[in-house]
Amino acid sequence: MRLKQPRIAPVTDAELDADQKEILAPMGDRVLNIFRTLVRAPKAARGFLAWGNYVLSRRNDLPAREREIVILRIGYLCRSGYEWTQHHAIGLRSGLSAEEIERIKAGADAPGWSPADRALLQASDELHHDQFITDATWAALSEHFSEKQRMDVVFTAGQYTQVSMILNSFGVQLDEGQTLDPDLKGF
Repeated sequence: MRLKQPRIAPVTDAELDADQKEILAPMGDRVLNIFRTLVRAPKAARGFLAWGNYVLSRRNDLPAREREIVILRIGYLCRSGYEWTQHHAIGLRSGLSAEEIERIKAGADAPGWSPADRALLQASDELHHDQFITDATWAALSEHFSEKQRMDVVFTAGQYTQVSMILNSFGVQLDEGQTLDPDLKGF
């Protein structure tokens, strides 16, 4: 975690106004700190949630496992402890093994990746470092993913770069009961 306390505190239940309650209502009883923070800007939260819901939905043509490879790699590259922690659990539920999640930290050059997984990791690295996928990586992606899926790689990496920027800059802290990965302490 980059900050030990929030710069923008999550809204408590007692502070919620009618608009904020409406935005958070679909989330049920357990509202994560990211959403309690974002709802301090309700209009922005509505737009953010609409796009984020696309990226995490079946409308995103990347299979959930492959989507989580991109999300976790971007979260790790951005040194977003909150993002990594949330999506570690989601990645496990989406078909990634604990060993694969750990290996995501090492990137595309780590041994054991399939060519498709390696292409996703390489694309994530390129988008993070240069905001562009090279022709070679695009060709590698093309061997395994449809045009729409390749678009969704870019959409997913972009969304989670933004999410990581929000989490890191606003100082969103882990939710109750979560533990920070030791490799992301001190960032």
